[in-house]
Amino acid sequence: LTCHACLSHSKSLSDEENLKLFGKCNNPNGHGHNYKVVVTVRGEIDPVSGMVMNLTDLKEYMQEAIMEPLDHKNLDKDVPYFSEVVSTTENIAVFIWDSLQKLLPQGILYKVEVHETEQNVVVYKGEETIVK
Repeated sequence: LTCHACLSHSKSLSDEENLKLFGKCNNPNGHGHNYKVVVTVRGEIDPVSGMVMNLTDLKEYMQEAIMEPLDHKNLDKDVPYFSEVVSTTENIAVFIWDSLQKLLPQGILYKVEVHETEQNVVVYKGEETIVK
C-alpha cells in the first residue's frame, strides 16, 4: 500500500504543537509512505474446505476495502474519510478495519496491522489501538 502526501498535521493544533507532536513527519503539505497491511481472520474451520475463509475471497475484500480507496492516493485530498480525520497510521488502521467489517462475514475479522516501518506498527482489533 503506497500513499502519497499523508498528512501528519492536525487542524486542531498550532504549527508549534503539530511539530512537537508529529516531529519530522509533520508537514502541512503531506509526505508519502509505503505501508504493509496484515489482516487476520478467525473462526471455525469449515469441515469440507478445511479453511476459515477462502483466501481468494479475502484478497478480493482487501482489494476493495484497502487498495482501491487508498493505494497511490493522497489520503487527505482523495479519501473523504481523511478530510476530517488526521491520516496517522492509527487512523489508517481504523479506516481499514471499518471498511473490511462492511464486507467480511460478521465476527470473522480479528486484527488489522499497519506497518509504517519495521519498528512502527499499529495493531487494531476494533476496540483498542496498540502501537509497537
